[in-house]
Amino acid sequence: MAIDRNNNTIKIGISQGDINGIGYEVMLKCFSDNRLYEMCTPILYGSSKVLSYHKKLIGANDFSFVNIHSTEQADKAKFNVLNIIQEEVKIDIGQPTEIGGKLAAFSLEKTCDDIIAGKLDAMITNPINKKAIQSSTFNFPGHTEYLTKKFGAKDSLMIMTCRDLHIGIMTNHLALRDVPTILSQELILRKLRVMNHSLHRDFGVIKPKIAVLALNPHAGDRGLIGSEDDEIVIPAINRASEEGILAFGPYPSDGFFGNGSMNDFDGVMALYHDQGLIPFKLMSFTEGVNFTAGLPYVRTSPAHGTAYEIAGKNQASANSFRNAIYLAIDIIKNRREFDLLNSNPLKKAKRDHIEDEDITAQLQQDDELPTI
Repeated sequence: MAIDRNNNTIKIGISQGDINGIGYEVMLKCFSDNRLYEMCTPILYGSSKVLSYHKKLIGANDFSFVNIHSTEQADKAKFNVLNIIQEEVKIDIGQPTEIGGKLAAFSLEKTCDDIIAGKLDAMITNPINKKAIQSSTFNFPGHTEYLTKKFGAKDSLMIMTCRDLHIGIMTNHLALRDVPTILSQELILRKLRVMNHSLHRDFGVIKPKIAVLALNPHAGDRGLIGSEDDEIVIPAINRASEEGILAFGPYPSDGFFGNGSMNDFDGVMALYHDQGLIPFKLMSFTEGVNFTAGLPYVRTSPAHGTAYEIAGKNQASANSFRNAIYLAIDIIKNRREFDLLNSNPLKKAKRDHIEDEDITAQLQQDDELPTI
């Protein structure tokens, strides 16, 4: 679907992330391109003093911004800073610190509060240090889990996306040893529902075709290397198919990515973190975006971390952050079009007819799907 991104009435809140990482640097580089202000109005929930420090650090002396006290004051033609703290902050570039973690959590909370209040159209989250941010009020392994609870979402799904590649991470930030213990038909089915709906509503795919990766090497080799794929994954896929979700698999991930089979699908469901993230970052390390599907609000994030090793050295690429902005804008507009279409019974009936024809065409191609 072609998207016209030129609409700076879209307000995007940006949580500052870890002040000692590359978050401020990529924002400065990204919004040095004034054309972005034609697409959206950015509002950083952070500190003008920290921003000025990073400006000087990378020599971005011409970068201008305005201080605001509320989203209503945001200047459509400027980079807006909503100061969440007024006092000086100690910055230790390239190092995780307690104050860095506290400010990251505070910024995230404030950004979420404003999007819940309807003051923002979307939010971009800068990278955090998952250890430094932990506290009595923030006890989550990452953004995805925090946002799911904060927004009261029934279910969510981390989707790593770049161009037409969309990889869902079923078990988020979970230790590998714990993945088989929580894997169930119900979990797989729930996550497939979220991905199917998101690909349809957020990405404009009329009837998504989703590949499910196998848990075990060679999909278990008929139980020789584990029975989970036969006893859990396949029945879950069959149940999803009964609901009209075009889910296929399980596919052993090595062959699946090795021969390019991901190009035959609209979405790929990985069962654990590195199963999806390793091939994703090999294919799109500086370009990819992290999107949380299933939330009532649009949240995207660059697909990199704090990158302490290059923080302050003017070496960070802004591509992933820029793509996170583009994706947020695209999803906002896709959702608006989808919701408008579904509120009109005549248009929805016409769309449903197109979908039924598409399902038939997709099913006719089943025999052509790759066998890994």
